[in-house]
Amino acid sequence: MATQAARLLRKLDGLFAVYKPPGVHWKLVRDTVESNLLRAVNSSPPAAPRFQVHFQLLSSGESSSSRELTVTATRLPALADHPLVTGPQFHKIRVGVGHRLDAFSSGVLVLGLGNGNTALESLYRSHVTRAYTLEGEFGMATDDFTHSGRVIERTTYGHVTQDKLERVLAMVQGANQKALITYSRVNLHSQEAYDLAVKGMLRPQDKSPPILTGLRCLCFDPPHFTLEVQCVNETQWYLRKLLHEVGLELRTTAVCTKVRRTRDGPFKMEDALTHNHWTADDIIPAVTHLRHATRKIRKNYSYKQAVSQLDSSAKAQSRTSTASVRTFFTLTKCEQCQ
Repeated sequence: MATQAARLLRKLDGLFAVYKPPGVHWKLVRDTVESNLLRAVNSSPPAAPRFQVHFQLLSSGESSSSRELTVTATRLPALADHPLVTGPQFHKIRVGVGHRLDAFSSGVLVLGLGNGNTALESLYRSHVTRAYTLEGEFGMATDDFTHSGRVIERTTYGHVTQDKLERVLAMVQGANQKALITYSRVNLHSQEAYDLAVKGMLRPQDKSPPILTGLRCLCFDPPHFTLEVQCVNETQWYLRKLLHEVGLELRTTAVCTKVRRTRDGPFKMEDALTHNHWTADDIIPAVTHLRHATRKIRKNYSYKQAVSQLDSSAKAQSRTSTASVRTFFTLTKCEQCQ
């Protein structure tokens, strides 16, 4: 019969999202979640202890020369199973981390438990889009593109307007749209390409550089501004550099003051657990709530793998058939020469 700790551990299987605050490393978030889960699992009541039968000699009150002995059987708990002897029942719970966030950034961070780590790998390789909110400030340039870096230049920004900013954003998005079509490996003259473009479902099939699928201005209050970015295969360093390049296109400079991830594939900000809720009582309902999204991620990734295998086998067969045809024509020509 499974213990209460084992039943609790079986429920910790799947994907869930937490909110990583700025200034905190993702490893600290993972270790904190793991420590809280281990504490909850090991605090469950232990299994009933095993009993051993001990035979004890009782004094009969007679002289020591008497050959009669009184023996009684006693059931005693086995001290080898005592928690003070064995220690904690569980020492490690594997907590996987999806698309990571650096210490400067904040937002949605997807974690996996148990078999959910396989779905976490599928999510990592499925090229899902992620959404960010970037806050910037005009008039300054630093060595690491953040407002806390070493200042290397100061510029004026009075000539920058919201219309100019939106024109630059449209230009950047157009260039990235061409790159997205290139890496999506679809025939531009096919109906499939048209349907995917209308639905906004064009995705790179293989490894690709960072690609922006959406870019718009949410707030413009010089020198401060806020952008919403949807992207694939990005890094937070690339996003901060993006604001720097936007500032250069506007004949000024800009730094990034905040990077916040608001969505990672199907995991949104409202699904993320804050620091006070990184406990088993809150994580188990979150895993259950996102179980449908986890199954969908596994299904989509398995389908893509099957399609890629079919494509590779079809290409191999076409190469084989082409080589056999070439061999046939070569032999025919040799026979005609003879």
